[in-house]
Amino acid sequence: MGALDVGKVVHEHQGWRLITCMWLHGGLFHLLANMLSLVVIGIRLEQEFGFVRIGLLYLISGLGGSLLSALFIQSNISVGASGALFGLLGAMLSELITNWTIYANKVAALVTLVIIIAINLAVGILPHVDNFAHIGGFISGFLLGFVFLIRPQFGWVNQKYAPEGYSSNHPKFKMYQCVLWVLSLILLIVGFTVALVMLLRGEDLNDHCSWCHYLSCVPTSRWSCNTQPISCQAEQMGSQYTLTCSNNGRSRSYSLLNPTATQIQGLCAQLCR
Repeated sequence: MGALDVGKVVHEHQGWRLITCMWLHGGLFHLLANMLSLVVIGIRLEQEFGFVRIGLLYLISGLGGSLLSALFIQSNISVGASGALFGLLGAMLSELITNWTIYANKVAALVTLVIIIAINLAVGILPHVDNFAHIGGFISGFLLGFVFLIRPQFGWVNQKYAPEGYSSNHPKFKMYQCVLWVLSLILLIVGFTVALVMLLRGEDLNDHCSWCHYLSCVPTSRWSCNTQPISCQAEQMGSQYTLTCSNNGRSRSYSLLNPTATQIQGLCAQLCR
């Protein structure tokens, strides 16, 4: 169907899945939540910067989210537009920074935006939520915002409508805007190139970062972050059943009389927690 399946991307050369997964969702609630977020965030940006720039920002951010997700989460498929949506949030933050001088309530706008971003990223530590796609999309969108959402100075804009004979020396962009533009473009090109090379080589970044998996899920007493399918090996001796969890290696014996498959699966689920 086009979901992000790392095995098919790497071994079957189906790289298009890095893009198509953005248009698939894991149910009606997932779809509605993402579309509501897109309406709230996207309309304001599109009205200010146009369909082309925001459309490109959305697509490239989604690709960045898919790449980081594929480098860390390789045992499950991933779907959803969350990476692209977090790219729009990241772009809003960089747009505020690069166009800092034109905002009246700078600090209030910055604090509000940072709190919204932090809350959304915090939700990503719940199980079954691909926070790596969120983080990859956010970083991509943050850098793209410096490239796509840069605004000219007021002085340069006013100069265009000045009467004939009036001369002014206002540059179109401030120096810090140009520096951020160049640095962001370099980081984007290098980052995407390195990520694609590592993905096609079959790299698993969890092998190089033992704690990074906590960025996507933090285990608690209420839930487990193990998303592998639950399975157990069963050995029977009379009415004695010994189950061994394939996920964590735990083993326990149970005294059961003609158990059903459902009972065995329930015991297995408890053992694998």
